Amino acid sequence: MIISLRRLTAVCALGAALAACGTARTPDPKTAAPHAARPAPSAASPSAPRSASPSAAASRPPTLAPGPAGLTPVFKNGPRTGHGKVVALTFDADMTADQGPRAAAGEHFDNPGLIQALRTLKVPATVFMTGRWAQQYPAQARAIDHDPLFEIANHSYSHYAFTGDCYGLPTVDPDRMRDDVERAYAAFRAAGVKDARPYFRFPGGCYDRDALKALSGTGVTAVQWDVVSGDAFATDADAVVRQVLDGVRPGSVVVMHCTRSAAPTTERVVRAVVPELRKRGYRFVRVSELIGEASGRP
Repeated sequence: MIISLRRLTAVCALGAALAACGTARTPDPKTAAPHAARPAPSAASPSAPRSASPSAAASRPPTLAPGPAGLTPVFKNGPRTGHGKVVALTFDADMTADQGPRAAAGEHFDNPGLIQALRTLKVPATVFMTGRWAQQYPAQARAIDHDPLFEIANHSYSHYAFTGDCYGLPTVDPDRMRDDVERAYAAFRAAGVKDARPYFRFPGGCYDRDALKALSGTGVTAVQWDVVSGDAFATDADAVVRQVLDGVRPGSVVVMHCTRSAAPTTERVVRAVVPELRKRGYRFVRVSELIGEASGRP
């Protein structure tokens, strides 16, 4: 999707983690090579049982081991070979910390039609949710969490950027980055979400070594993507469908959005993409399954 710099800045200021913004200023995720899974501490995965028993450890969602120098590991896509042709659809439920008045005025940062479409099509998916979104739509957050098709992961509390110059987004102070992630988990708990996963997606997809260092020790795996859907502010659903279908490979992670005001075509895109990928032999999985395969967890 091609838009002017002025439009791009305005778009990102609305709080959408623009798919067009997704991979800039990021170190190569391959440098964070997957190793044996490491249990995430309770700060990052509040619902994980705190037990040393092998069965309890096995029940925790798989994560990647820290990268070089203990940096937060980064996951971009699953293995290209392995358990057949699998793909993970992910949806960013964006809402910035200061967008409450716009929601009160009637702007829709949710997309219940999209979630229902995924249920109708029986498509597992991972929803990267901001804490502010969970506060605005607690009933929807709980419903997504309680549905076995879905898993909820962390997209920060405020949807402010973790680097400078991230497409117009406000920035989080470096000494507040960890707090912002933990505040999102607290918002999930307050909304009644019981099983938020230890996965984190940087707002705008922007991160650097300092951001990875700031989140070290939280137990989260940072999750990026290898397929940009281009659904953010798109008006041509067919163009988005083509972009997704052209980009998907075995093990792909596709980034889309769960925000009506920022991504109005996404439900139509999903209804077209899912049957076509199934015809091509793909099976849909959540991010946790891809990470489990990459880390050696079943």
